[in-house]
Amino acid sequence: MDLRSTPARVVLVAVLAMVWMGAALVRLAYLQIICYSDYLSRAHRQQQRIIEISPKRGSIYDRNGRELAMSVQVDSCFAVPSEINDADMVARLLAGILNQPEEEIAARLSASRSFVWIARKLPPKKAERIQALNLRGIYFQKENQRIYPKRKLAAHVLGYVDLDEKGLAGVEYKLDSEIRGTPGRMLVLTDARRRWFERTEKAAGAGSSVMLTLDENIQYIAERELAAAIRKTHALAGSVIVQDPNTGALLAVANWPTFNPNAAGDGPADAHMNRAIGALYEPGSTFKIVTLGAALEQGITRPTEVIDCQMGAIYIAGHRIRDHKPFGLLTVAQVLSNSSDVGAIKLGLRLGAPKMYDYIRAFGFGTLTGVDLPGETRGIVRRVENWSAISIGAVSMGQEIGITPIQLTSAMSAIANGGLLYRPYVVRELRRAGRIMPMEQPAPRRAIAPQTAATLRQLLEGVILAGTGKLAGLEGYSAAGKTGTAQKVDPATGRYSPSQLIASFVGFAPVNNPAVTILITLDSPVGAHHGGDVAAPVFKRIAEPVLAYLNAPHDVEVTPGLRRASLKRNADISPVDLSDFDPIQMQDATGETPAAPAPALPKSPAPTVALAEGEGIAVPQLAGQTVRGVTEECLRLGLNPVLVGTGLAVEQSPEAGTMVRRGSSVTVRFGRAPAQARAAGQGN
Repeated sequence: MDLRSTPARVVLVAVLAMVWMGAALVRLAYLQIICYSDYLSRAHRQQQRIIEISPKRGSIYDRNGRELAMSVQVDSCFAVPSEINDADMVARLLAGILNQPEEEIAARLSASRSFVWIARKLPPKKAERIQALNLRGIYFQKENQRIYPKRKLAAHVLGYVDLDEKGLAGVEYKLDSEIRGTPGRMLVLTDARRRWFERTEKAAGAGSSVMLTLDENIQYIAERELAAAIRKTHALAGSVIVQDPNTGALLAVANWPTFNPNAAGDGPADAHMNRAIGALYEPGSTFKIVTLGAALEQGITRPTEVIDCQMGAIYIAGHRIRDHKPFGLLTVAQVLSNSSDVGAIKLGLRLGAPKMYDYIRAFGFGTLTGVDLPGETRGIVRRVENWSAISIGAVSMGQEIGITPIQLTSAMSAIANGGLLYRPYVVRELRRAGRIMPMEQPAPRRAIAPQTAATLRQLLEGVILAGTGKLAGLEGYSAAGKTGTAQKVDPATGRYSPSQLIASFVGFAPVNNPAVTILITLDSPVGAHHGGDVAAPVFKRIAEPVLAYLNAPHDVEVTPGLRRASLKRNADISPVDLSDFDPIQMQDATGETPAAPAPALPKSPAPTVALAEGEGIAVPQLAGQTVRGVTEECLRLGLNPVLVGTGLAVEQSPEAGTMVRRGSSVTVRFGRAPAQARAAGQGN
């Protein structure tokens, strides 16, 4: 081809243009199709920033619908550093409000040009002070914050969350995936100079609410009496469990030391331990319920059989074991009521190690109970082939075995309900979007025969009527139980300590129609240290108000003289400290306390009851009083307050002046008084 001719040059130019265009198209196709996702993601990283907003967790309620944990919206402060002209001045102003080092805030402002958090989940007053500064480049974002309105109440069951609303303990951790909900998102758009020019938000989705088996009032009684026992005995720690023996439902779980889940990081780390389900200890004499239960079940003894307790000493494999008292001839019933170690050891020897091991497992020791709370331990039960020659004697009286309080509570509940071992549980149901999802519970398994359980109930009643548990006796109710005083192992010597002990009591009431099983453990009490002296009285102080609150029918006659003495003793009690019982007074943006509408109390006539002279209580006038005032007044008189709503008392039932028995319920509705409502309306 002659390139000097015009047509040839035109063809050459056309070919070159087509090659260039083809190369350009190939490059464009490579960039637009092959590399599209990579460049798009790089552009998003440069131009967008996605900030996750904490989700709205579902509320946690007690069995009666009282809110124990809730989420409320609060302000979080963030900055767009590219809009701030004088970062040092802004850092200095914010440091004075946030009580943080100025250098720390300045470092945050220099870390990015598009978005930095300044302070998450601010108290309302601090947020208002920052807003009042009207600083350029400082903005606010609504986030959800977890609030525990009853503060320390049921802290170990509820647990707590971190700054991002992730559950870290208790029910909050166990059901985190159900309660947590869907996190919200904030999309921040920036220009080429990383200056923020737009943001879009996606609201957080609410999680499922949880209905517990706990009862706020029973929990309060358990925590109050445990704290009183700790103060009196100077014990290092303690636990109380209140369980419904007929279902396995936990009505209260209290531990000491405790903490405030609103500020979980402020207390010592050991205060977070749920000792009721995770603390291992040797049970001591409370474990004799297993020894006697196994012996009765196997038919190798009967309650009236007489056993020679050898004046308090027995030799096993060359080791001398001494009783706490020199007992001679005792019936099997007396062996239990007097807590004779020698008598229990003789029954254990007659039973044999393999059978003893089988019944230990049958009562649930050495395995997890399956309680729906984190942190449970299975205990320590050695396989029978690893027992020494002395082990059968030690185990028969509650040594060489490690158990948890929840295991012993469940075992005693099995005796109370006729021999069925239920799985203890604290979560009753989940609720989401109007749907109720009950939590399925496994069927109970039989630990002992109903006839054996009935015999044990009678023997355990004798412990309170004529044995080591006399101080656990109740007014108006029969009760059964077992005391325990177990030596702790000294870590320094590896031997049992003569001074460090665990005092305990576990029992149920009423005997023939049990409504509650209650366990108390006190770790290393000072001074009086036997379970019958320090733990049994706590059982009494918890069981009496709880049974009255549950309207359990009396099965023991209460004489007028005894009732009058009880009333006089109750009147002498100083008002109880209720600082951790008040419901929180949540305020809305206007600073007013929102009052949820509550139905009027039923105006049913007060029941007519025959009261002996001096034994009735006149219901006081409670209108206008606060929740604290009503509670203190009712407890001082021996009445059971049932509180509805918040604010001031506006209605009560029975009416003031009505004569009722000690322990009767008085329902009080709280709300905004008419005068307050008018004043609030004028203020708007």
